[in-house]
Amino acid sequence: MKSICVYCGASPGNSPLYAEAARQLARAMVETQIDLVYGGGNVGLMGIIADEVLRLGGKVTGVIPHGLVERELAHRSLTELHIVKDMHERKAKMASLAEGFIALPGGMGTLEELFEMLTWSQLGFHQKPIGLINVNHFYDELLGFLQHASASGFIKPSHITLLHHADDAHALINTFCTIGATEL
Repeated sequence: MKSICVYCGASPGNSPLYAEAARQLARAMVETQIDLVYGGGNVGLMGIIADEVLRLGGKVTGVIPHGLVERELAHRSLTELHIVKDMHERKAKMASLAEGFIALPGGMGTLEELFEMLTWSQLGFHQKPIGLINVNHFYDELLGFLQHASASGFIKPSHITLLHHADDAHALINTFCTIGATEL
């Protein structure tokens, strides 16, 4: 595995555990020589993970829509920064550059991106691993809801297994490396 797209908040959240999880994921990625692909901002968890990967000598590729360059404060010190037309182009570009997807804590945008990749996988558009790091039980209720939706007949049990999760970045990276990936 050469690159992972990380979805996460443009905010740092209200617990220092979220920032530490972003740094831990950065360390795990650099240690396993996996490049970071992300939304291109220099704020919140996005900025924290990008800064840490860069500090550790890793490669960071950001993808940000033109309309968000100023609002999300585009990170100008990245290895590579793609400024694209809109959010659709951003998500497609990040997906094409990544061999897997990980969500850290975040808001609606993070969830939307995570679920789009899950839907694409469910539909057979890619076979790349998808996961989340459940920092301080952040995603417990989401994981419970997915089980509920499956028990209610809306999500096939086999599709639930498309979403890997761990409390620890190293554990999730190890899972991804053993799974492998197929290009989109």
